[in-house]
Amino acid sequence: MRIIHLFVIGALIFAAAYVYRIKMDSTARTEKVLRLHAEIREQRDAIASLRSEWAKLDAPLRLQGLSDRHLQLKPVTGTQYDSLKNLPERPPRMFRPGEPDPIGAMLNTIEAASDPDTVTGSVPQPEDKQ
Repeated sequence: MRIIHLFVIGALIFAAAYVYRIKMDSTARTEKVLRLHAEIREQRDAIASLRSEWAKLDAPLRLQGLSDRHLQLKPVTGTQYDSLKNLPERPPRMFRPGEPDPIGAMLNTIEAASDPDTVTGSVPQPEDKQ
């Protein structure tokens, strides 16, 4: 009878220690979650302040003032555009006049391959229904 009492007391002590360990683990995890929430809040505040600073730095009136102050830019006039005779020469043709366009031929090949009746190697050929 004493052995059973000692065994029950030992089991109770073990159960109490186990429950205490679970409680301490849950408390530690709760503190970790609260720290993470606080860190997330700090990061969101930092992001908000950086966005407001960026909006201030990116304001069009501020940029216009800086460009007027630091750059010697002049307004665009109609005489600044060049004539067509000053364009670079057209690149040489890769095919003779009268021959079909090679890129157009490739596109036609692709379109022909996308025909729904065409069977490719990636799709098994349908069995003939007899």
